[in-house]
Amino acid sequence: MRSHLLNHHPEKLREDTRSKIQSGQKTIKEAFTASLPHNSARAQEITRGIGEYIAKGLRPFSVVDNEGFKRLVNMLEPKYKIPSRDSQTILPALYKETRAKVAQSIKQAECISITTDGWTSRATQSYVTITASAMTSEWEIKTFVLQTRVLFESHTGHNIDKVLKSAVSEWELDMIYNNNHQGIAVVTDNARNMGVAVNEAGLSPHVKCFAHTLNLASQAGLKVNRVSRLLGRVRRVAAFFHRSSTATAVLTSKQQMLNLPVHKLIMDVVTRWNSSLDMIERYLEQQQAIAAALLSSEVRSNALEIDTLDAADIADAEEIVKLLTPLKKATTVLCDESRPTISLIMPLKHMIQVSMALCDVDSNTISQMKAAILNDLADHYQGEQAEFLYESSALDPRFWALPHLDNSERDEIFNRLKLKATQMQNQNPSEEDGAAPGSHEHVAGHSKTDLPQKAHVVGGVSPPSKKTALEDLLGDSFSQGDSRTQHTAQIDADIDVYRKETPISHMACPLKWWKDNAQLYPLLSTLAKSYLSVPATSVPSERVFSVAGDVVNAQRSQLSPDNVDMLIFLKKNLSLSE
Repeated sequence: MRSHLLNHHPEKLREDTRSKIQSGQKTIKEAFTASLPHNSARAQEITRGIGEYIAKGLRPFSVVDNEGFKRLVNMLEPKYKIPSRDSQTILPALYKETRAKVAQSIKQAECISITTDGWTSRATQSYVTITASAMTSEWEIKTFVLQTRVLFESHTGHNIDKVLKSAVSEWELDMIYNNNHQGIAVVTDNARNMGVAVNEAGLSPHVKCFAHTLNLASQAGLKVNRVSRLLGRVRRVAAFFHRSSTATAVLTSKQQMLNLPVHKLIMDVVTRWNSSLDMIERYLEQQQAIAAALLSSEVRSNALEIDTLDAADIADAEEIVKLLTPLKKATTVLCDESRPTISLIMPLKHMIQVSMALCDVDSNTISQMKAAILNDLADHYQGEQAEFLYESSALDPRFWALPHLDNSERDEIFNRLKLKATQMQNQNPSEEDGAAPGSHEHVAGHSKTDLPQKAHVVGGVSPPSKKTALEDLLGDSFSQGDSRTQHTAQIDADIDVYRKETPISHMACPLKWWKDNAQLYPLLSTLAKSYLSVPATSVPSERVFSVAGDVVNAQRSQLSPDNVDMLIFLKKNLSLSE
């Protein structure tokens, strides 16, 4: 009523009443149109949410200027003013906060290993990414991306060595206590420059990525002349259907008529051997539909140079798939990042070598493939690296029996573990020297009932024990030797009991087993933690490539190296706030 009077009959109102109404309307309008203060809790919460949206969704900074995004935010919070892309400070703040959390997690880790690999962005800039696998006190492995550094020089071992040293220094990895006293384990591909870089950086042990090793061995098998020609013919067929929309439509209709899955043919990628296997498998699945499509009137005139496989080719293709399937399964297992897979390397290598054993029934093509794969595998994991991997398998409760080795070889492996565990304990003696914690009824070769009872405590303080003359003269000189003997006896007891355990299921988690049984094997479990924290592949680093492809895309090819590092770091490490 007052508004009506004010707008249509102002002469009916007194001057003081009219001014009060106008003042009230102005106050209400200001209340609805006022912006949230940028430093208010609500505004900071929304700004952080936008930063998390950009970081986890790999969105460009310009998303804050997008009209649809602005409208959405305005609908959710009309009073909030979106910061411009030029004044964007939330991502650097998120990076600083996340980096501090990652640094704290790494400092608290009991063991740590790193993986590294190089890649090239769409802007043809070379980068080296370093990731870390940290083992916690709760037997959990956490994986972090530490840094992605641009490399303007060539990818020589000396230049990559600088990046590794920088990461070790920047994250203070050399200050972390590794229980195995062997330094920081590094997992890379089989490239020579990586071996030189790790050696010059002084990091050890150096583990070659088993997935990359399998790729090299499989590629050697696929380079056999007969197999290479067969792949070329299948590749031409797949390429024809990929570039012809008419042929693709005809293929789809033939698949439906023959009740086959409506799948596209697969084109392989040179650097991924399993893509060649997938290509052959898909061809075998769709061979009837392919033959029918190529014979159709719509396609035949354009496919004069495309030949289908004959019966002999099909037989070879089926044998190739059968031969390579175990290698594909091994690759799939190794890509599981949730478990300490380094202990899988030697059992899987043995399994592959057994599956590649020559048989009288093998065709000439398969025999040549097997020989090529075995020859390539034989060049990998020799000497000290093989010893380290066998020790890792021995400390995995799934594989400790090592049935593919003879008794003397198994004893040698456990003797090395015994020596390392004893050295570790001597460098880190317990508070009561020679009384290592554990539930075994053995200490220095004696049962607990044989140990002398503690002296009677008076007033909460134990009286000093009396020394004989011989103890007074020689006690300090020979006490360390007694301690070393006790440590050796303790690890002997640990290993003897451990080797009597029944191996757990291959599907079980070795970390969970060690977490539940660590108190039974106080020295051996500490050693196991340092070995099982090392991944068997450089997959953590290689997975960054796909992320990098989304970060440095065609629309953002001019991102600075610092922003590339920040965005990849946040994508992989940022935990969304609740």
